[in-house]
Amino acid sequence: MAKKSTPKTSTRKAPWKRSNPRKRAGKASKHLTPAKKAAAKASAKRAGRPYPNLVDNMRMAKSAKKTAKKSAKKATKKTAKKTTKKKSARKTTKKAAKKKTARKAEKDPKGGLTAAGRKAFAKKDGAHLKPGVTKKASEMTPTEMRRKGSWAVRFYGRAKLPPLVDSEGRPTRHALSAHAWGEPVPKTVAAARKIAARGERLLERYRKAKKRA
Repeated sequence: MAKKSTPKTSTRKAPWKRSNPRKRAGKASKHLTPAKKAAAKASAKRAGRPYPNLVDNMRMAKSAKKTAKKSAKKATKKTAKKTTKKKSARKTTKKAAKKKTARKAEKDPKGGLTAAGRKAFAKKDGAHLKPGVTKKASEMTPTEMRRKGSWAVRFYGRAKLPPLVDSEGRPTRHALSAHAWGEPVPKTVAAARKIAARGERLLERYRKAKKRA
C-alpha cells in the first residue's frame, strides 16, 4: 500500500518572531521615507486595518529596495549611453579633422592643386588633371599653348569674375590659380583680363601651328 503524502510545512519563522537581521549584523536600522510610510498606511487601510503592521512596513521597505535598484540600473545605463555618445563624438571629430588635413594637403597654399590633390580627383571623378604650364611662350609645344590658353580664357575671360580678394584683401583660391600656371596672381579685374588676353594670343598661336602642321 502506498504511503499517503503529507503536505510540507514551512519551518521558517514568521517575520515578527525573527530578530532584526540588520541588528544581528551590527547595522543601524533603516527608516521608511514619509512617502513609503503613507503607502504602508494605504496598504493597511485596503486590508481593513487601522494601522500598518510589520508586513506592510516590510513590503514597503522591499519595494523601496527594488525602486533603488531600478534607479541605479537606469543611472548605469544613462552613464553608459553618455560614454558611448562621447566616444562617437570623439571619433566623428577625429574623422572630420583627418578629412580636413587631407583636403588641406591636396591644395597648394600658393595656388592650384598638389600632386596629392590631382591624385584625389583622379580617384574620385576619374579626372586626369595635369600640373599647370609654367614655361615661356617660346618654349611651349602647341599642346601646351592650347592648355594654358584655354585655362586663361576659361578662368579670367568670363563675363562675370568670381571675387579675386577676400574681405581682408587676401587673394582667393580663384586668383591663386594663376600662380600654378606661372602667372602673377591678379588682385584686380584689369589684371585678370590681361591674363585672359595672353591666353587668347596663345590659342591663336596654337591654331596657326596646327594649320602649318
